[in-house]
Amino acid sequence: MLFSDTETVPIGPGAILLRGVATSLADELLQAVNEVIAESPLRRVVTPMGRPMSVEMTNCGEAGWVSDRSGYRYERVDPITGRTWPVMPGVFVEFAHTWATQAGYRAFHPDVCLINRYAAGSKMGLHQDRDEMDFSQPIVSVSLGLPITFNFGGNTRTATTSKVRLHHGDVVVLGGESRLAFHGVGTLRRGLHSSTGNYRFNLTFRRVAPFHPELAIGTEEGPR
Repeated sequence: MLFSDTETVPIGPGAILLRGVATSLADELLQAVNEVIAESPLRRVVTPMGRPMSVEMTNCGEAGWVSDRSGYRYERVDPITGRTWPVMPGVFVEFAHTWATQAGYRAFHPDVCLINRYAAGSKMGLHQDRDEMDFSQPIVSVSLGLPITFNFGGNTRTATTSKVRLHHGDVVVLGGESRLAFHGVGTLRRGLHSSTGNYRFNLTFRRVAPFHPELAIGTEEGPR
């Protein structure tokens, strides 16, 4: 059940926007972001077609999402540093699990976080997140910093798209029938935010590998 004072905006079947729920933890989340970046720097990757993406990105957790001429995929080693990706900060794991649970996905145990940094002019076209192995696990997405327009479609690229404005501290959970919905964001406009300056950060928590509760150590549902 959602917290009674949480403003919720249904986006689609299984998809929900939780307004401002990350605001109180924003400074702690951003500090953890900076610690990850210190180990695995932000970079601009290219698509399989050789086009550079407009956002800068890095990862933490058991694997990291990468893109190059060979395609989109997850890899356990950061191709820039040659080392494994930074360990996912505990505040990330707990936050993502808590709000996935509040949205109705109690079995969500993230093992990867993709960190995107948007500058003025950056955008993300409509796409599906389908490089993970278990689509029963949702994706939890956190917006920090400057506002941006979220474009949410259906399970085909030509489906009707709705637009929702995302602000600092907003969380979007995509699961159920909407787990493979096409989505993206519009162009980030120039601005200045007290927490992130000229930027917007987006953290997307995912479960890349299948979750085996019988192997988990910790709570009844596994580690948080």
